[in-house]
Amino acid sequence: MRVLLTSAGLETEEIKACFVDMAGKEMSCVKALFIPTAAIDADAIEVLPKCMNDLLKCGILDKNIKVYDLHTGMELEELQQYDVVYLCGGSTHYLLERINATGFCQSLMEYINGDGLVIGVSAGSLIFSNNLENNLGLIDTKLDVHCITGERRGRLSYPFKNNVRLTNTCALVIRDFPDGVEIIGE
Repeated sequence: MRVLLTSAGLETEEIKACFVDMAGKEMSCVKALFIPTAAIDADAIEVLPKCMNDLLKCGILDKNIKVYDLHTGMELEELQQYDVVYLCGGSTHYLLERINATGFCQSLMEYINGDGLVIGVSAGSLIFSNNLENNLGLIDTKLDVHCITGERRGRLSYPFKNNVRLTNTCALVIRDFPDGVEIIGE
């Protein structure tokens, strides 16, 4: 399992380095599936270039990034062609609705359980927590993003507390559940 849940993406060198390490291959060879579906309002749309730049600044080639807006589902076999799935922020409700309505939820969770790498940004992180009904159920806690103060750096013990807080400069890293869960950054 390789999941990086963030408020603001690859905002710091530490989070970026963690992502590169989790990818485990030469970044120019990484194929990314970029999902901007949650960006349905002006503020979220304005952040999309920054999100795309997260992948580019790591060395992923533009030609290796596919933008996918979840108008239809994607079977696991196709999803497995990508080394990373990047879920952008915006409307958590809309993103979760599209993921569930298209059946992408099943493929995505199988991808994760098969050691696929996922980066969640804001709404793209919240879909994995129990903030909303019909969530993807990866972490059994409420997740708050864009917090002024967040969790302390280090491993999280299971069961998690009722509410995990992330600042824009920290991330929840899941490498093995429940023992390999930690907070990086500040």
